[in-house]
Amino acid sequence: MEKLREQYEKEVVPALMKKFGYKSIMEVPKIDKIVINIGLGDIKDNPKSLENAMNDLAQITGQRPIVTKARKSIAAFKLREGVNIGCKVTLRKDKMYDFAYKLINVALPRVRDFRGVSANSFDGRGNYSMGVKEQLIFPEIEYDKVDKLRGMDIIFVTTAKTDEEAKELLTLLGMPFKN
Repeated sequence: MEKLREQYEKEVVPALMKKFGYKSIMEVPKIDKIVINIGLGDIKDNPKSLENAMNDLAQITGQRPIVTKARKSIAAFKLREGVNIGCKVTLRKDKMYDFAYKLINVALPRVRDFRGVSANSFDGRGNYSMGVKEQLIFPEIEYDKVDKLRGMDIIFVTTAKTDEEAKELLTLLGMPFKN
């Protein structure tokens, strides 16, 4: 899985330096971290769903997730401050590159009717967010052991200053954007 890190160092850095005219390697944008989040709406009805979601996330990422709690009470959602509402994992360094490689080359091609990910999901500061509708696209998840299909949010946090730089970085790493 070291392929993505080697590809970044050998191909992506020189290409970005040439395209954007960077004078130093330290100016070249890189992926800082990847955050994967699963929000659970059914946790009131099914308390075991948090445990199942955490197990799925741990299998996918190879890292133990942390529980996220509600920051404030919202009566319309029957939500109280401090109640568990999901789980998340922050990946850095080798695990981050391993996950990105697996997502781009294994999981996304398994999505039904896949035509690429949206190029409009940049936040204006060089970070990219995408959603996955079901956890079954990852090879670690066994179909028979899934209690419920859960989606997840995947956020690529980069050191890029603009969306254009971040898009070029992710494109060179192999992210399949729609045309």
